[in-house]
Amino acid sequence: MPKENSQRVSVLQHVSQNVRRLRLLAHLSQSALSEQSGVSRRMLVAIEAGEKNVSLSTLDRVAEALNVAFSDLIQAPGSADPSRINEVAWTGTRVGSKAVLLSKASATREVELWEWTLEPGEEYHSQADAEGWSEQLYVFEGCLTLVMDDRTLHIAAGEFHMYASNRPHAYRNEGDGLLRFVRNVVI
Repeated sequence: MPKENSQRVSVLQHVSQNVRRLRLLAHLSQSALSEQSGVSRRMLVAIEAGEKNVSLSTLDRVAEALNVAFSDLIQAPGSADPSRINEVAWTGTRVGSKAVLLSKASATREVELWEWTLEPGEEYHSQADAEGWSEQLYVFEGCLTLVMDDRTLHIAAGEFHMYASNRPHAYRNEGDGLLRFVRNVVI
């Protein structure tokens, strides 16, 4: 089975387990959840059995009825880091078309989306952000060296990292080629 198909199967299993677990925690029957979400009971039975591909809008209605975030439905149950999702949430009809939910963070005021480009040898030093702020980084091209305190992380193309940004940190391009990444600041 190709990787994308196996990822899709695993997210369907996660949705199945999470919908059932969260429904039971909310003390709802399938009929009650159907009524609250506007999703048919038949569809909910199929979702909980892991037998049904489900649309993102249907999952969003179920999440709203369960009073949880959409990401809570697709995340691997028992995940050690609840902010790290990294699950295929949608696949298209053409090979390679997909949507991957990488991570989630709570925001009290706003989220800033930044596109960064660093030439080889370039470095940017950031002061500490306010308490409660965090950053999400996703590298498109090259390898980002992230320095925080005495810790150095290398984030390669296709990888991401999320961290509390309430301490000084720096971005470096130690490679020979261009570095491109996206930075979300969650405030």
